[in-house]
Amino acid sequence: MSWKLMQYKELDTNLLYKILKLRVDVFVVEQNCAYPELDGYDQNSFHCLYLEEGEVLAYCRILPPGEKYDICSIGRVIVNERARGKGFARQLMVRAIESAKKEWNVTSIKICAQSHLQEFYRSLGFETVSEEFDEDGIPHVYMILYEK
Repeated sequence: MSWKLMQYKELDTNLLYKILKLRVDVFVVEQNCAYPELDGYDQNSFHCLYLEEGEVLAYCRILPPGEKYDICSIGRVIVNERARGKGFARQLMVRAIESAKKEWNVTSIKICAQSHLQEFYRSLGFETVSEEFDEDGIPHVYMILYEK
């Protein structure tokens, strides 16, 4: 059992496969969204994940300022179905936020959140900064964490 923060170049092919499989299983299959999962942002991102017995149970990617948005962002936040309800999402986000602040000394972080998860992200300090919009058939909002 271990948390890891890795650059793309540190991911071996087996681990990268496990990450991409989890992302496709949840975002494409479970949520029934046909969209380009491989979007070109992985290579310049940090990848935060929790591994247990070789299985990825929680994952997100952390994008540097200027990569996708003008400010740092966290995306592809995911918890393996068998690990849900055990607090992994909160631990994952706390680690990702701390890592972004340490790596780039950022004062704000942007996310594109599924609307039904706004309360969860608010509990971490994020504020909704947009109206709800449709992304791939699922209602989303932009949220930003501002350093207080």
